[in-house]
Amino acid sequence: MEARRRIVAAAGRVIMDAVQAEWEPLSHWELDQRLDRAVEEMIEADLVAQVQEHAASVLKHASQQEDSSPADRDQTATLRASGSRSVQESALQRAHATEAMEANPTVQYVTNFLQSSNTGYSKNRLSGRARLSLSHTVLLSLTLLSKRISYRSVSSSFHLEKGNIHRIFFSFCEQVITQKDRLIQWPTGQEALQHLLPFSSWLSRSEGLEERGLPRVLGVLGHTRIPIRLPAGKPDSESDAPENEPHPDSWLNLELVCNDKGRFIYCHISKGSEKDRGSTLAERILQNPEMVPPGTCLIAGVGYPLTEQILTPFSAGRNPQENLFNRSVGSHLGRFNQAVADLKERFQKLRYLDMGNYDRAKAVVLTACILHNVFLDMGDVTKGLVESSTPEDVDERFLLSPHVQFPLLQLQVQLQQILRRPGVG
Repeated sequence: MEARRRIVAAAGRVIMDAVQAEWEPLSHWELDQRLDRAVEEMIEADLVAQVQEHAASVLKHASQQEDSSPADRDQTATLRASGSRSVQESALQRAHATEAMEANPTVQYVTNFLQSSNTGYSKNRLSGRARLSLSHTVLLSLTLLSKRISYRSVSSSFHLEKGNIHRIFFSFCEQVITQKDRLIQWPTGQEALQHLLPFSSWLSRSEGLEERGLPRVLGVLGHTRIPIRLPAGKPDSESDAPENEPHPDSWLNLELVCNDKGRFIYCHISKGSEKDRGSTLAERILQNPEMVPPGTCLIAGVGYPLTEQILTPFSAGRNPQENLFNRSVGSHLGRFNQAVADLKERFQKLRYLDMGNYDRAKAVVLTACILHNVFLDMGDVTKGLVESSTPEDVDERFLLSPHVQFPLLQLQVQLQQILRRPGVG
């Protein structure tokens, strides 16, 4: 029975992907061609229908006037005037809605941000090819990101087909992603110094600890999962996975580094099946040691590699000094958890992405991370509720590897010497 249920679920995903492919073509060129052809056909059909309707209305009205009494003619004139007023009121309502949208500071800020990106893509495609003003495009895309709603719901609100909604939204994402290096930047020089935090508010009571070797914190490294629809042909769980454990391709790994303000200075997105947590950033720092200047460090949770630049908590505190160290690390990890909660609160679409295509899901997640920094720049702060997390097993590879073991011992001795001094803790 269980095998039958899995087969039915896999078949359902195949059908969903096939249906979705009808209005989510993979080729941008094909997408543009279809959209242009569809718009031209709709405009032409609408014009023909309007002409035919108008001609039929004129003929009918003329024949009715010949046979109608003066009272009927007065009634017809009254109905015509009422219809005209209704059309004017509808146009006035649309004008007011447009003015309210353009007055929305968030929409206006993002619109100005895209216009200042100095790329022809935003001007030629977001506003012209999509048959929407840029501000309407921004409002549509932010609506999709900020709420857990379907393309169908948005299409009825904006009077657009689902396929057009999809094209507009991913064109918006593509444009925002071009600004990744501009918005998600690793701090250097004076900028890095401005955002350094003391390693611990408790340890800072003792003067001169930083001069004695206690590092300051440049940022906090961590990760979260973004659930996505399992791609077609994938079983609900792997054969060698524990019972009820979801398939790793049913989520994305979002790895981030945030600074003291909750701003993201590093972002890496990978498939759920990729297990090497922090390895990409650790390799990058190894090749570019100036990323973490002397006397500074990154804080990360259990399961991340312990290096000279990345400090992690003890798996279990065995004495007061280790417990105090873990409390200090935990305060920084709390800052990261709050930044992730804020991200998911503002962009609630990240709570579940109903798309089985990895590249598209990755584009949506990256767009949200970039816009998170954009909103912080404009002073728009959203506070989310921090989710409770379950403890994770320590990956023994990191603790036993030779190139990590020696820095670990050095660091433990150094920190314990500091922590044992009178007045500390």
